[in-house]
Amino acid sequence: MTKRVYLETTIVSYLAAQPSRDLVVAANQELTREWWERRRGDFDIYVSQLVLDEAGEGDPVAAERRLSLLQDLPQVPVTEEATVLAQSIVEAGLMPRKAATDALHVALATAHELDILLTWNCRHLANAELVGDVARHVRSHEMEPPIICTPAELMGV
Repeated sequence: MTKRVYLETTIVSYLAAQPSRDLVVAANQELTREWWERRRGDFDIYVSQLVLDEAGEGDPVAAERRLSLLQDLPQVPVTEEATVLAQSIVEAGLMPRKAATDALHVALATAHELDILLTWNCRHLANAELVGDVARHVRSHEMEPPIICTPAELMGV
């Protein structure tokens, strides 16, 4: 069975960005491009209107590059179930209010039963100090959370 992946905005941002002078960011950009070219086809990829809205922000030329990469990907709808779960993640203190959008990404992937949430956001999403607590919280709502990881963890064996 093909794994279903929720593509969070940082992935398309890394794909569309000019190469960074920061060596770590540049390496992550290259890894993201490699994943996109070599592994993307191995998964069913989904986004949400939230991703499209975030990708459309900022510099118009960069936003157009990001949105063109996302244009053919199916969208999962923002549901009441996901909104309630995201609010509960924030209210439980698992993510700060300023990261409510990140909580909604988790909730959308969860509510739509997607297997993986792919991100470079290691502050609030792919963070080993948080992911276990978030997963336990989601399970306390009788839902199964996605695996949250970076493209480095999804390159295959």
